[in-house]
Amino acid sequence: MCGIIGQTRNDGRAVEQALLERMCAALEHRGPDARGTFARDGAGLGIQRLRVIDLETGDQPVFNEDGSIAVVLNGEIYNYRELRADLQRRGHRFATNGDTEVIAHLYEEFGPQCVERLHGMFAFAVWDRNERRLLVARDRIGKKPLFYALRGGTLSFASELRALLQDREIPRDLDLPALDRYLAYGYVPAPMSAHRAVRKLPPAHMLIWQRGRCRIERYWQLDYARTPPSSDVEELKSALLEQIRAAVRRRLIADVPLGAFLSGGIDSSAVVAAMAQESSGPVQTFSIGFDRPQFDELPYARMIAERFATDHHEFVVEPASIDLLPRIARHHGEPFADSSSIPCFILAELTRAHVTVALNGDGGDESFGGYTRYVSNALAGRLDRLPRSLRAAVSRAGELIPAGGAVSSPRNRARRISRSLAATPPARYARYVQLWDDAGRAQLWSDDLRDTLGPADAALDVIAGPWESASGSDVIDLMLEVDATTYLPDDLIAKIDIATMAHALEARSPLLDHELMEFAASLPASMKVRGQEKKWLLREALRGTIPDVILDRPKQGFSVPIGDWFRDELRGWVREVLLDPSTLGRGWFAPGVVEDLLDRHAAGVDDDQHRIWSLLMLELWQRECVDAPVLVSAAAGS
Repeated sequence: MCGIIGQTRNDGRAVEQALLERMCAALEHRGPDARGTFARDGAGLGIQRLRVIDLETGDQPVFNEDGSIAVVLNGEIYNYRELRADLQRRGHRFATNGDTEVIAHLYEEFGPQCVERLHGMFAFAVWDRNERRLLVARDRIGKKPLFYALRGGTLSFASELRALLQDREIPRDLDLPALDRYLAYGYVPAPMSAHRAVRKLPPAHMLIWQRGRCRIERYWQLDYARTPPSSDVEELKSALLEQIRAAVRRRLIADVPLGAFLSGGIDSSAVVAAMAQESSGPVQTFSIGFDRPQFDELPYARMIAERFATDHHEFVVEPASIDLLPRIARHHGEPFADSSSIPCFILAELTRAHVTVALNGDGGDESFGGYTRYVSNALAGRLDRLPRSLRAAVSRAGELIPAGGAVSSPRNRARRISRSLAATPPARYARYVQLWDDAGRAQLWSDDLRDTLGPADAALDVIAGPWESASGSDVIDLMLEVDATTYLPDDLIAKIDIATMAHALEARSPLLDHELMEFAASLPASMKVRGQEKKWLLREALRGTIPDVILDRPKQGFSVPIGDWFRDELRGWVREVLLDPSTLGRGWFAPGVVEDLLDRHAAGVDDDQHRIWSLLMLELWQRECVDAPVLVSAAAGS
């Protein structure tokens, strides 16, 4: 697990070694064990390495036999041993025992299509000196990030935005439409970034630069139109359990200590159960909780830890943890509004004191249907058969339901469903997942910026594009497919990558194994969401292995009590930040809207907490990354 950087030029100038060193230094937290650079013939690559596999000979860049192919890899290739054996039979000679060198020889055999043979999590770059070609690729699900900037035939790329912006030639202009989409969804969706000159390479895509020209190709996509391997429920349950065990088994390959994050929910419990079955000794597990019982899952995590006799560690998050927010904003490099980034960040730091690799349960909800919104939108979809005039009337009535209570309260669910009945299915789903809907953002932005941004419903493209190109037909599968290409990589995976790599901890996600996800995609929608029951087949497959109290309890999620904090311990602080003259002086928001938002929340309108958080993280990002951009020295990161 590492951080990678690079640049290719078509103007005849050599890539500056000092630039490569600065970019690497900005990623030192991701890979503190070794730095490697390569610069030749208008190309340069760099790597900050965290040693996990092949501790002795696996430093990078790695080359083929004659040095014409150079590779840097961020991630792990889980099938590298099988690939290596096949390549040796084809006559290739290896100088290392690690997984990175496999990519060099695989590229020699298959060119850019080599990516299709890799099973793992990765972002890598291959420089082909003879063809003057750079191949940059990202894994199928998007577990490893990749930012890039192309201008005038020069391409620069990096694992994190802050490292990329060490290249002073890249313009810093903000991408206002991207920030509008951030307010809508809580993250900047790929391929956008917070800066107009910078893009994100989407998951399952490869970028090919050759002699100053660039093209981007998609090489993989989930297929929800496939038929399952069997129609027998018992056979499917057995097949699912074996898929989970195989995915966990692949991720136990390491030459360093490993453990697991354990929340006490279904997904992380399934991973820990499989780890216990596949491991010869006790699994080390790590959990985090809160001092407010309604947010605390530690009792359930202890139950799983006792069931599988793990070596268990627990930590508690308190309001003082808010002090981490500027640091989190710097690591993300762009605004990010998932408040669970705080416990993730703390959990990663404390876990790193014990292990170098941690498995987690990310991905189960998006493959097997774990969110309440899937049930609610499936119900709303069935109501599409009603006359449009009737649906429009119900939608207007929904506007009269007052907001209040938790976001997931019955009143707010009824309000969202009824208000969206007149919308198209993708617009309905977008409204359901948005933090700030179109009307709210139109009211929030100042007059000048609103005119610049254009129509408020432009942010619908984040959901509508994937929805319209989806392979599934059932509304459940459509929502799963959209989430797998938007929310999953741009929010959940980005959060865990930033939190863990900030502390040089490698995170592995068995439930994001692409073969397991392909299996889940082939299942009938009714085996994922059955009436009001979510993750039906997964729960039934795990029954008898995981206690029923874990399987049958309502989903709690990795929630943070920010609503309480903003009314109590942090009320003064959040007002100080958001109503500061320098904040208001940016001219981004209409006068009085932010203060009114804070006042309503303090008076008990609980569902404003996430909108407040989005504004808070936008301002902290502005202060940490835009007002005071970090240019690091070549010697060390900061």
